[in-house]
Amino acid sequence: MSAPDTPGLAQRLGRILDSSLGLVQTRLALLAVEVEEEGIRIGAALFNIILAALFAAFGVLALAIFVTVALWDSHRLLAIGIVTLFFLGMAGWTASNAQRRLKHGKRLFTDSVAEIERDRAALQDGPAP
Repeated sequence: MSAPDTPGLAQRLGRILDSSLGLVQTRLALLAVEVEEEGIRIGAALFNIILAALFAAFGVLALAIFVTVALWDSHRLLAIGIVTLFFLGMAGWTASNAQRRLKHGKRLFTDSVAEIERDRAALQDGPAP
């Protein structure tokens, strides 16, 4: 009498465990990518906020010089006015850029949650024949 060629319970459990570990590894890799993307997005927004503050500070300084010179000479007014408008414009542009980056970010771990939901649905449906 020959032994059946079907794998034993230990082999089946080993395959299930191996598949489960592979699934967990894939999900953790996806989670790590999402965390990295979120960090990059927040870092870029923070950089733009700092840059906006720097340009606003230069704009305020130029505005102070503008008011001072307005009471002093008339030829320097146009140059200082242009510098003031440039820095304040750059402050507005970088602030709106930071706001846009923060506003259009997606919810953290959205892709991971979607993948886990697909896995659960597949497990509930059972194996395909």
